[in-house]
Amino acid sequence: MDQYLLQKVLEEVQRQIGTVDDVSLSSEFSTNDDHQLEQGKRVGTMTVDMPTITEYVGSGIGDTVGLVIANLDRNLHESVGLDPKYRSIGIISARTGGGPHIMAADEAVKATNSEIVSIEMARDTKGGAGHGATIIFAAEDVSDARRAVEVTLKEIERTFGDVYGCDAGHIELHYTARASLAIEKAFGAPVGKSFGIIVGAPAAVGLVMADTALKTANVDIVTYASPDKGTAHSNEIIVTITGDSGAVKQSLLSAREVGLSILQSMGQNPQPVTTPNL
Repeated sequence: MDQYLLQKVLEEVQRQIGTVDDVSLSSEFSTNDDHQLEQGKRVGTMTVDMPTITEYVGSGIGDTVGLVIANLDRNLHESVGLDPKYRSIGIISARTGGGPHIMAADEAVKATNSEIVSIEMARDTKGGAGHGATIIFAAEDVSDARRAVEVTLKEIERTFGDVYGCDAGHIELHYTARASLAIEKAFGAPVGKSFGIIVGAPAAVGLVMADTALKTANVDIVTYASPDKGTAHSNEIIVTITGDSGAVKQSLLSAREVGLSILQSMGQNPQPVTTPNL
């Protein structure tokens, strides 16, 4: 549960029973071990118990939760699509995201002895124009599954940096110098090559961004997705590209410039979720 949601829960308790005074959160939630809130954190005059279930790993931006199952039930094993050699899974699930979580998961599979079972993007964004995300990792050892989730939760702080949002819509730009198994799973990207994702909402913004990107540098389209093709009927156009590192970066920068300009022309002021990387 993230800071904002916990605050709302506590305010509702205060309203209903009138016994909680001066409810405030003195510290932010973080998946970093050095910043974890201790179990039974004191909030105002009320003690809030942090999750103690073994499946819980952490939470993050975008209403993201990270969980792990050490030994998946045998009746679910086949339904989930798990290779018989794996018994443990790690799960990342979010209300808002998609691209940031896939890029973060790509770093997780590079850093751990795990593989991607599935990547799904639901029509969500808590009513906005885009997707949520559910990503399942598989591993022979539960420690590897847990570590994959931990790395993903840590990385989304970075990968949300080139997501710009406002009331009218949003744009996303994502880049990696070396695509790995998560990006291959999600988009069919060539493993080991530079790769970029361009997203614009409403969908027309994404189309102009993609056109600008492809005219800027010598890159190749990997996938194209629109509201009725390749998305969960989200109001976005999503284009992925590959090519030389410098060309991919330049294409993304040009796409960002035009995407921001369009949203600003609509009287909006899109802001990055965290610190931009490009």
